[in-house]
Amino acid sequence: MNNISFEDFLKLDIRVATILKAERIEGSEKLLRLEIDIGGEERQLVAGIGKTHKPEALIGKQIPVLANLEPKKLMGIESQGMILAADDNGSPMLLLPERTLNAGSKIK
Repeated sequence: MNNISFEDFLKLDIRVATILKAERIEGSEKLLRLEIDIGGEERQLVAGIGKTHKPEALIGKQIPVLANLEPKKLMGIESQGMILAADDNGSPMLLLPERTLNAGSKIK
């Protein structure tokens, strides 16, 4: 594991997002397209959690999101951030707050 400086850590904009919509991406077993709210701003993310999470079960859940990641296209769909999940022996597990927070709350 490589260490980063505290200044590098401060560059990360990690926020709480609420999932508004989730759907499978045609032609992929693991990719889901998520529409999220990060505090009055809606964005689209592509996440590789489709093998372990059903889209309909994600609606309303809150997740941590790296909000200032450069957009990237996956299977022709632009992802405007990245969810943060734990790798549980190759299976992504979502990190969920213990209570409802305001969408857009900064994680420090």
